[in-house]
Amino acid sequence: MARKSSTPAASTPTTLKKASSASGQKNIQSFFNKTPSTASTVKLPARTSPRKPLASRPNFSATTSTISLTPVPSSDAPVPEDLEDTKASSHCTPSLPSPDCADKRQTQDVQPIDGPGTPSRRAKSKKINYVDSDSEDVDDFVAPDDSDEDVKPTKRKRSSKPPSRKRSLSPGIEDEKLLSRRRIDLNVPDASSTATQWTFDPENPQPLQPRSANIQSKRPGALGKKQKPHTIEPEKRYPWLDEERDIDRHPKGHPDYDPRTLYIPPLAWNNFTAFEKQYWEIKQKFWDTIVFFKKGKFYELYEKDATIGHQLFDLKLTDRVNMRMVGVPESSLEMWATQFVAKGFKIARVDQRETALGKDMRERDEKDEKSKNKQTKKDSIIKRELACVLTAGTLVDGAMLQDDMSTWCVAIKESEKDEKPAFGIAFVDTATGQFHVTEFGDDDGLTRFETFVAQTRPRELLLEKGGLLVKTLRILKNNTGPTTIWNYLKPGKEFWEGHITAKEIEASEYFPDKWPKVLEQSKDQELLMSALGALIQYLRTLMIERNLVTMGKFEAYDPIRKASSLVLDGQTLINLEIFANSFDGGAEGTLFELLNRCVTPFGKRMLKQWVCHPLLDTQKINARLDAVDSLNADPKTRDRFTVQMGKMPDLERLISRVHAGTCRAPEFLRVLEGFEQIDYTMSLLREGQGKKSDGQGVIGQLIAAVPDLESRLEYWKKAFDRQKAKEAGILVPERGIEEDFDESQDYIESIREELDQLLRTWRKELGSSAVCFRDNGKEIMQLEVPVKVAKKVPSDWNQMSATQAVKRYYFPELRALVRRLQEAQETHSQIVKEVAGRFYARFDENYEIWLAAVKLVAQLDCLISLAKASASMGQPACRPQFVDEERSVMEFKDLRHPCLLDKVDNFIPNDIELGGDTANITLLTGANAAGKSTVLRMTCVAVILAQIGCYVPCESARLTPVDRIMSRLGAQDHIFAAQSTFFVELAETKKILTEASPRSLVILDELGRGTSSHDGVAVAQAVLHHLASHIGCLGYFATHYHSLSVEFNHHPQIVSKRMQILVDDEERRVTFMYKLEDGVAEGSFGMHCASMCGIAKGVIDRAEEAAREWEHTSRISQKLKSKQDDNIEHDRDTPLGILSDLAALLREDKAEQSSGGLDALLKSIEAL
Repeated sequence: MARKSSTPAASTPTTLKKASSASGQKNIQSFFNKTPSTASTVKLPARTSPRKPLASRPNFSATTSTISLTPVPSSDAPVPEDLEDTKASSHCTPSLPSPDCADKRQTQDVQPIDGPGTPSRRAKSKKINYVDSDSEDVDDFVAPDDSDEDVKPTKRKRSSKPPSRKRSLSPGIEDEKLLSRRRIDLNVPDASSTATQWTFDPENPQPLQPRSANIQSKRPGALGKKQKPHTIEPEKRYPWLDEERDIDRHPKGHPDYDPRTLYIPPLAWNNFTAFEKQYWEIKQKFWDTIVFFKKGKFYELYEKDATIGHQLFDLKLTDRVNMRMVGVPESSLEMWATQFVAKGFKIARVDQRETALGKDMRERDEKDEKSKNKQTKKDSIIKRELACVLTAGTLVDGAMLQDDMSTWCVAIKESEKDEKPAFGIAFVDTATGQFHVTEFGDDDGLTRFETFVAQTRPRELLLEKGGLLVKTLRILKNNTGPTTIWNYLKPGKEFWEGHITAKEIEASEYFPDKWPKVLEQSKDQELLMSALGALIQYLRTLMIERNLVTMGKFEAYDPIRKASSLVLDGQTLINLEIFANSFDGGAEGTLFELLNRCVTPFGKRMLKQWVCHPLLDTQKINARLDAVDSLNADPKTRDRFTVQMGKMPDLERLISRVHAGTCRAPEFLRVLEGFEQIDYTMSLLREGQGKKSDGQGVIGQLIAAVPDLESRLEYWKKAFDRQKAKEAGILVPERGIEEDFDESQDYIESIREELDQLLRTWRKELGSSAVCFRDNGKEIMQLEVPVKVAKKVPSDWNQMSATQAVKRYYFPELRALVRRLQEAQETHSQIVKEVAGRFYARFDENYEIWLAAVKLVAQLDCLISLAKASASMGQPACRPQFVDEERSVMEFKDLRHPCLLDKVDNFIPNDIELGGDTANITLLTGANAAGKSTVLRMTCVAVILAQIGCYVPCESARLTPVDRIMSRLGAQDHIFAAQSTFFVELAETKKILTEASPRSLVILDELGRGTSSHDGVAVAQAVLHHLASHIGCLGYFATHYHSLSVEFNHHPQIVSKRMQILVDDEERRVTFMYKLEDGVAEGSFGMHCASMCGIAKGVIDRAEEAAREWEHTSRISQKLKSKQDDNIEHDRDTPLGILSDLAALLREDKAEQSSGGLDALLKSIEAL
């Protein structure tokens, strides 16, 4: 029975009732003018927070303003614990209507919110939509709050049951919402604390009191929307991430801690979803790797990987299950993987091994076979597995590789043999599958090892944990880039011993017939086999070891090939800027940039090996020079090759991918087209070999040696549809090539024919030719029917989608046919992959022939590159003449620096004369910045050019082959190795004194400047004497110790020269002529250089005064002055070098004397 709103509650004052719809409430004023029901009140605590009086608001009637506006605190508001009981039993007061009272007036004759005896509103409360309950005038009064998203309003239904008069202890969620809406309308500050804060007494104002901290409600909806996983730190969702441990439970900082793995407690697995289990089973083994997880048409990153992707590349962060996630489209995986690799990360790719349809088919087959094993939750998700792991040093995809040069992954094993360092090294270029192995003993300075590192510049290192000395690590750090990846492997378990490696190779059956010759000969070399084992084990973790090892491309490597090549050690490669300049480490201005005119990627890689190991044999050098002359004399061959091979793909890398079975259809097509282009180009070059003599040279021999490719390529011209391979990216064999492919294709066509027949039938039944099949997303082959004939559609058809013009349907017969078609296509896709694998295996049967053709083309490319470089030298440029004489000789007339030809227009040439009829060593003096170092480097680079087989930029060049170039340039220290500048100088000098021979070229620049002047002069004097008297090598000794010219004035193998300059003492200016001339420099002119640099005149004046005083008292300067004054006789001191040699003879110390040394000693004494 309905009651008026003005009737007080008699028996059960706490009952909430809904107002009748006929109450007539039309506006907000009538809402507040309703008379509240009578109820007992509870005295509230005094309020201290002031608020704006509502009497000043004009929109309320007098009736409203006379009512007390003190609200009753809602049961949802936080209150002290001592008021909980009082608050729970409170009734509505005759004041501003509280949510309780408002509900009471609006719920008459309607089922109460809570059933009888319900202690809380959370138990069975019904949600009330105030928008629906009020009239249109109240719509603007409703304001949404945070709870709208969690508690959505539902339509009310009148109940036939009589309303209960028992009131719940707490109002509904909507009570709080309504109160919030009223506060907004009344411009009352939002109440986020207890209701006592709203008290204000205008007669007795009180100072503001600090608010108490808000007490959060225990109600689930009180905090608003549920917090998303990506906004919560991983450690809170996965507590075991708070203190990371490796899979062996070692914490960070432990000596055996392995950052590549992660420990997950056993109990944590019980809380994972099936998808989480699948992910963490892989991720825990690759904790330091970015894992791209295939999910439909996307690759997704989770947790730590997602955070990295979001921070580095601003990928949108979202959620997947309980994990934070970012995703990238499948089509752009290579681009994103490349960017992560460029930042130094490792990349793991996890692929789906089946589609959703394939999963359904698998589960159906398992059900049909009545498998004994019950289907687990893990089986209910799509199967995924690790496809591969990519690192910067093991990339195999050409699209991800940064350039055409080799990228080396190097495993290093260090030990001691006979108290000397010994190394076993194995390294691989994964893009081509080329392995190199070596084992060697080294000197204390690790010359061979440093040379190896400078030649290869490793991109990734595999080191035995705790197995390398500090000196070895220093060399690696100084000669590798900042993005080089360092992997420390556990001894024994990951860095195998040599005998374990041999057993693993046998057990894995990499070589069914026989081992490669190099490995067969290296079985007993423990260090080499151990390094190879570490490399194979690491490649196994990357899922690529079998594809690479089974190629069998193993070669022995010697960083210093003394018997066959000019030795360029690591320090020399750096000092002469052969591959990287000293400015920014780039290729600009380097010798390799000058020579590299190759048009094929594999030619560029071979040319780098030619530059690392210039030839030593005169006959081979002249053969290359003959080829260069031939190519430049008749440029037809050179130009044809350049035009035809200019767009050649990297066949050496691609045939390795074909062998591995990871090649894509368009890439396979490029391989075939590349070899067809080689076959065509070689036929053109054979036709161009007009003269008989042309075929006898190196060019003719290489062209003739290219194997016959035409017969082997004939099969592939009609093996598959090349147009589809290029456009669709699949290999579709021609009819009759692959039987299972044809059968599968026929089956699919038969299903399509049934679908076409079904379409014709329903077009006739419905009387419309506009009926057709239409794909709509994943729902393919829906029958599309125009709306005008849709009334004729049978009632058992299911409408799937529609537009204004058409409707689309599925029906049982069509659904069955579509399912058959999808399953047939799924099966066909697997057959397509198998057919591609068969094609790759068939092509790989001739791998040795394809590789031989690539190598020969690479040699041709290198020779043509040398010819182009020779032609670009400008004038004068000449072919170097090599002589075979007992005494070493080196003569260059008007030599220019080859690498500066394009940078300097007016480079001043110089004549270089060493050995032969002149002295072996030139003692070079000159002012600062006069060009001494340029002369030293220019001479060495000219020798390298000549012995590679290239022209030299000079009028004439005559020399004996040099077996080694050794250099000591610049000043640097190795602070982390506790090696000072002077220590490094002497260490490099010791290497020169040990390794140099009479056929070597040695350059030393300012030796002894890292210590005091007297010590420096002494060291320089002793070293120069030993080089000239006992080794007999060719070389330059540049110094600012001008007194050395006095000491060695009468030495037959030392001649003094200087860099010409013009000096203006008044202006303190020096003009550099950069011309080499006989004589000794008058000084270094340091004060003039200081003035030219802008140092204050007062400082320079004082320095000049101190220098004159030191020179006046210096005995060394007096000796120099006496030598220059020819008119006055002075006593001459016998040089210390002569005295030491005489003393050695008197001691009969034959070890320190050679025939050349005795000859130099006799000539020196004669000159005295």
